[in-house]
Amino acid sequence: MWYASEQASIIANLQETVSVLTAENSATERVNLQRDVLQNQENIDELLDIIIELEERGEETSDEAFSEIDEIWDEFDSVVGYFNELIKLQSRIAILEKTVEFSRKDGM
Repeated sequence: MWYASEQASIIANLQETVSVLTAENSATERVNLQRDVLQNQENIDELLDIIIELEERGEETSDEAFSEIDEIWDEFDSVVGYFNELIKLQSRIAILEKTVEFSRKDGM
């Protein structure tokens, strides 16, 4: 009987220890979970800041690229304008040459 009561006492102590450890483990898990959630929130905030910065850089880069494209089109338009003026000038010269040629043949 003495052995059985000692065993019962040991089992009761072990059950109490298991209960205490379970409660401590649950508390530790909650603390760890809260810590992990806070760390993840900080990581998410940092990632969002990085994404926003990259988006702003991308917008600046695209604005610069479109600005350069606009400048190239403006230069192209200028070159086309110069060619049009050159063609008009060549046409006028051809008309003047024909007029001079006709005048010479006509005897003027």
